[in-house]
Amino acid sequence: MKIKPISKQLSVFERYLTLWIVLAMAIGVSLSYVLPTEELVYRYQVEATNIPIAICLIVMMYSSLVKVEYEEFYSVFRNKKIFATSLLLNLVVAPVLMFVLAILFLRDYPEYMVGLILISLARSITMVTQWSDLALGNATYTASLAAWNSILQVFSYSLYSWLFISFLSPLFGLQHRVMNISISEVDKSVLIYFALPLLAGFVTRFFLLEVKSKHWYYEKFVPKISHLKLIALLFTTIVMFSLKRGLIVQIPFDVVRIAIPLVVYSVIMFLVSFYMVWRVKADYSRAASVAFTAASNNFELAIAVAIEVFGMNSGVAFASVVVSLVQVPVLTKLVNTASWFQRRLPTS
Repeated sequence: MKIKPISKQLSVFERYLTLWIVLAMAIGVSLSYVLPTEELVYRYQVEATNIPIAICLIVMMYSSLVKVEYEEFYSVFRNKKIFATSLLLNLVVAPVLMFVLAILFLRDYPEYMVGLILISLARSITMVTQWSDLALGNATYTASLAAWNSILQVFSYSLYSWLFISFLSPLFGLQHRVMNISISEVDKSVLIYFALPLLAGFVTRFFLLEVKSKHWYYEKFVPKISHLKLIALLFTTIVMFSLKRGLIVQIPFDVVRIAIPLVVYSVIMFLVSFYMVWRVKADYSRAASVAFTAASNNFELAIAVAIEVFGMNSGVAFASVVVSLVQVPVLTKLVNTASWFQRRLPTS
């Protein structure tokens, strides 16, 4: 079976996500010239938390986590070598690679560096299933890896954040460039914006699948939740960029500056993943599942942690939003690239 054209398989939301984000950025910056946006935004601030944005972040995460197929959690154990390879890629190779790229490309932009590191630690959980399906990956295996990523991030995200940002960065001469981050700060964000929505998503999924049909769940419930995610993401982007008045000329250059290492990261992770799973004799469908899981990221979690810990107007939050711009077009190209591997790897 050949890979079909992507334009016929993605929804309008997914296909034009980059365009929606760009428009939201433009609207946000434009509003800052006609409204007292800073006063309006901080009117709903409680200490470091902006209430409307916090609600949006929780909605974004919940709408993603209700799609995770938790019931496939154990299917990865059918081939322990492939699973071990996937863990190595997601827990070691990906964060180390992004750390190196952040230093190489953004050494003089410490907040953007931190943003990229947070992005690399947020492993993809739901949209990866769509990219894997588009490339004819193994749907069950991809769902299982997404479930594993969801659980692992609850326990590893805060520790990894401290390890790469506060501990390793000074060892590379960046002690005066990169801000420190505590495990407790990130733990609080992960608990509120990931662990609680994860629990809610888990309960929602099993309750609705019990009282309704699987067809109803995916055809009725999931699409409506996805629309809420788009609204929440665009609202968050508009509010963030409404605080960027005076930076309208700088923003496009900074987007490109951040996008370059992101693109390099995704391409390298994709190619390295295919090579590593080929070495353990995986068939094409599982290789595609592992490769897209390793090459994509959960930008919703990165945005939530960046905003909660560093603030909406920080360069860290800005960098985390840029990944939502870059991920769709890059992964679209990688789906097309997967057809080359499809012709050369065995199929199950």
